[in-house]
This record gives sequence, structure tokens and C-alpha cells, in this order.
Amino acid sequence: MLGLFPDSARLDAGELLLGGVRASDLAERHGTPLYVYCEATIRARARELRSAVPGAELFFGSKAFPNVAVLRLLAEEGIGADVASAGELALARAAGLPGERLVVHGNAKSDEELRAAAAAGATVVLDGGDEPEHALAAGVARVLVRVTLGVEADTHEAVRTGHHGSKFGLPPDAALDAVRRGLEHGLEVAGVHVHVGSQLAEPEAHGATVALLARFAARCLDELGWTPEVVDAGGGFAVRHVVEEPEAPLGRLARAVADEVERAWDAQGLPRPRLWLEPGRALVGQAGVTLYRVRSVKRLEGSTWVAVDGGMSDNPRPQLYGARYTALSATRAGEPTDETVSVAGLHCESGDVLIDDVELPPPRTGDLLAVPVTGAYTLAMSSTYNATPRPGAVLVADGTAREIRRRETVDDLLALEP
Repeated sequence: MLGLFPDSARLDAGELLLGGVRASDLAERHGTPLYVYCEATIRARARELRSAVPGAELFFGSKAFPNVAVLRLLAEEGIGADVASAGELALARAAGLPGERLVVHGNAKSDEELRAAAAAGATVVLDGGDEPEHALAAGVARVLVRVTLGVEADTHEAVRTGHHGSKFGLPPDAALDAVRRGLEHGLEVAGVHVHVGSQLAEPEAHGATVALLARFAARCLDELGWTPEVVDAGGGFAVRHVVEEPEAPLGRLARAVADEVERAWDAQGLPRPRLWLEPGRALVGQAGVTLYRVRSVKRLEGSTWVAVDGGMSDNPRPQLYGARYTALSATRAGEPTDETVSVAGLHCESGDVLIDDVELPPPRTGDLLAVPVTGAYTLAMSSTYNATPRPGAVLVADGTAREIRRRETVDDLLALEP
């Protein structure tokens, strides 16, 4: 199981260490629930990606974890940001990212968001039929056009984005018209964008999408005399959440996409474009661990419930996507795991279950549990359900931990009430 944890994870006398810091010290100093991010792991995934596709432009899908400290760290590794809201754009700007390292997405961008993107000098991905005109009015200069090509990715239906009928992007005829109108309005239509889905452990769906995209590019050349200089193939690269899931090396997946772009464009006789990629969870997913404190243990006939001090408010993915997780007893990892339990959250919902079945040492109230691979789409999707303040986050490296997101308090919640 330790292979699911960050690269820096170690066991010492049965206790988990992350970035050289003991789990018990992290919990004592910063409280629980607590998100712990490993700097070395984030940097390692970034370098793996850059090594695999050295000629590509890389943008962090910041919706996975929009955080100024992490955006700065990735910027140091040469990675920009893909943002999908005014808030994410503001965080990226606060991290010091220049406009040329920003890509702005969204299927319902407001005029205010378009103006903010224009002021930042960001590239805007056109996602709707009337967006060329809105982008022009907002002062946007550089755009991509998002094309939806009808590929059904082998993933949960909630994270498929390239199929017919998706709320994202434009089908080929409408996308061609958006390119035409963008060119007529004097926009710099730099290229095209696709995204087939998320949590993809194999490159087949990406490959099928790229092949169709090359045909679309050939049609653009025939009908408009235009060919994309940039192909943004999105992200969606998987991470492994439990031991039973297949490994999905980021570098291998990214290289497969890059190779397919070259093959597909060569097959159409088109000049090779510059490749952009937008990985999100693959950069931060494994880097994150959530620490929970056990509040109660309820042994019933045929089942044992272990209730912790967090739940669906800090990680809604099991409820939204059926996401699977596992857990380690963070200070008793050396003991036999001879009891199978279910880990429940504290919320007033029967569905508030983080882990259905996991083997642990016989749990006790006060135990510290560590849930790995929680760096993506957890704190980013958190809520204050049951008026529960959201957890804080720390970044660990070389035996030290620094706070990168303050823990909310009840006073924070009350401050919003008039």
C-alpha cells in the first residue's frame, strides 16, 4: 500500500512519515482533518512529464487543487495553469503566472471573466457558438476552439467530456464555423482543443480523439485555408487510488498522446502543430494524503463502522463518482491488519462513507488514519455541509511543514451571515 502514498512516505517504528515529518506531529500541530501535500512528489511528476514530452507546453489543470503555493511550485518547474473561473484565474495571477502561461476554459464564461482573461493576456478556449463575438468584445486576442468529436471514454459517465451531447465544446460543423468567425473578426485563432475525459489509465481514447481531430484540421485547411498551430489535447491522465487499480505512469501516457498527434498529422499531410497538455490530478493526486482522527468505533453484527472527523464535506468523490480509497493506520502501521472495517464520515447522510472495506489493526477511538491519493478534487470540491469548516492544508519537504491553506473556523462561517 505504501506505493500509493507520496514518494517521500516512510514508516518508522510503525508510524507514517511524509516529507520527513511524522503524521502524529502534523496532526498535533495542524489539527485534523488535514491535507498533507508532498513537495517532492509534485516536482517529480512535473519533471516526469517534462522529460516525456520536452517540446510540449504544459498547463496544470488547476481545478484539481487551485492553490497559490502549488501553482508557484509548478511554475518553478515550467508549468502554467489551465483555469476555469474568475477565482482560479485570480489565484494563478497571485502565484505570478504571466498571461502566456494561462489557458482559460469554461462552457459558460461571463463577460467579466472574458475581460479578466483579456487583461491577463491569457489564451481563451472558445466553447460556445457565440463566444467569438463575446471574446472580441472583451478584448481577448488569442483563442483556441474546443471540438467535441464523439469519443466515448472508458471512465465514469460524470467525467466523460468528449462524447456526443456533451455540454463541453462544439461538434465539428459548429467548431468549423467558430474558427471561421474568429478569423473574420481578427482574433488570433491559434489552434484547437479537445478533452475526452478524466481518470484515463490507457491512451486509446486519447488516440481515437486525436485521429478524428487531425481529420477536422484537414477539413479546416480545405474549407478555410487555415490549419492549427496548436493542438491542446487536454489532460485526464489517471492516478491509482487503490492497489487493485492499474498503474498509469504519467510520462508514458503523455508520450503516447504526443506520438499520436505526430502520426495523425503526418497521415493527413499537415504540418505538425505544437502540443499543449493540461494534466491536473496526475500532478497532485498522489502527492496528497488526508489525515483523519477516529472519533468512534461501532462494532455491529457483521460490520464495524469507524467514524472519523471528516467525510463528504472534505471529500465528496465517493458519492459523486463512486471513487475508491484505502487507509493506513498512521501510527500503528506495524501491527497486524486483522479487522475489516468501513470508514464513515461525520455527516447526517447514510451515504457519507469514505471507504467501504479496508483492513486495519483493530481500530480505537483517537487513532490517526491516513488516506492516500487525495491530492486532487477533494479539498477543491469541499463544502461546509452541516456548517462544518473546511480543513487546512500543509506542504511538507525536508522534515518541515508549512501551511498553504488556513483551516476554516466557525467564526469564518458566521462572518458570512449578515
